[in-house]
Amino acid sequence: MSLPDAIITSDAIRARTTAHAVAKAVGHMQEVVMEPALYLARPETIVDLLARLERDPKTVMIVGHNPGLEELVRLLTGDPVSLATAAIVEVELTIDRWNEIDSDTTAAIVARWHPRE
Repeated sequence: MSLPDAIITSDAIRARTTAHAVAKAVGHMQEVVMEPALYLARPETIVDLLARLERDPKTVMIVGHNPGLEELVRLLTGDPVSLATAAIVEVELTIDRWNEIDSDTTAAIVARWHPRE
């Protein structure tokens, strides 16, 4: 699984706690960015947020909520996934820069992790 260059989290307490725990565990030295729009965000909202990233990190971790994250993975990959609390799914996108992402972008699942594994 790739380490994130950027971590963006919902402002919900549990999401923030998870994002900071992951950042600490992987030695992430950048600021964890809090984004209130991620709270119960629809896939289109998450895609728009990614398209507006100011820097162009290679790998971005989104810490948010279902059903939006499950729907985002399905939108991008065509694969239905079930994401339990604290589950991680890594997708590889068919873009070179974040401002190229839109609802028609395709992706492939490259890794999954569930907390009980």
